[in-house]
Amino acid sequence: MFAATIITLFPEAFPGTLGVSLIGKALSDGLWSLDTVQLRDFGVGPHKNVDDTPAGGGPGMVLRPDVMAAAVDSIERDKRPLIYLSPRGAQLSQAMVEAWAAGPGVVLVCGRFEGLDERVIEARGMQEVAVGEAVLAGGEAAAQVLLEACVRLLPGVLGNTQSTAEESFSDGLLEHPQFTKPRDWEGRSTPSVLTSGDHAKVAAWRKAERERLTKARKGAE
Repeated sequence: MFAATIITLFPEAFPGTLGVSLIGKALSDGLWSLDTVQLRDFGVGPHKNVDDTPAGGGPGMVLRPDVMAAAVDSIERDKRPLIYLSPRGAQLSQAMVEAWAAGPGVVLVCGRFEGLDERVIEARGMQEVAVGEAVLAGGEAAAQVLLEACVRLLPGVLGNTQSTAEESFSDGLLEHPQFTKPRDWEGRSTPSVLTSGDHAKVAAWRKAERERLTKARKGAE
C-alpha cells in the first residue's frame, strides 16, 4: 500500500484537500495511508526550538539540522524516497509522480522560515522538489499537491484508468479541450465532430487539438 509520511510543524493542515472527494474516499477505504510527524516534538531546549538564526547573518530563521535529522530518523522509511518541498528543487513532473505512485510511498519534509540547514539535506539524501515557480510560506500546500498527484494514479482510486491515460503530460502532450451538454451555450457550440458518433474522427480531432495546444502553450515558454 502507498504510505505517505509528512514531517511538519503543522500536522493539523492534513489531510486537508486530501480528505475529500475520491482521494479522501481512497484514504478512508485504506487504499493509501497518511501519517504526520510533528517536528516540534524533536525540538531542543525547554521551548522545543526547531530553528535558529542563519549563519553569516541575514533575515529570518533556519530549521536546525539536528532537529530535522532526529525527526527523519524516527521514521521507518522502507525504501521510500525522502523529499524536501523546496522552491529551488526540481519541478514536479508527471514522470516523477508515476514513479512514486508505483512504489511504496513517500516521506515528505515541509520546510518553513528561510529553509532547512544544507547539511541535513545532504546527510539524509533528500530529494528537493518544487511545485511551481513561486515561494510559499511552507511546504504543506506543496505536499498536498504532490500527494494528490500520486494518489489519483493508484489502482482503484479513480475507477476509470482511461481517464489517467489520456490526460495532460501522460505522453508529453497537454490534454485536449473538453465539452459537455448543452450542445449550444451562449452562442458557442460543441464541435460537431464530437457528436458525430465517428470514434476514429473524434480520436483524430483530440490528438490534433492536443498537439496544437502543446505547441501554442508549451512552445511559448
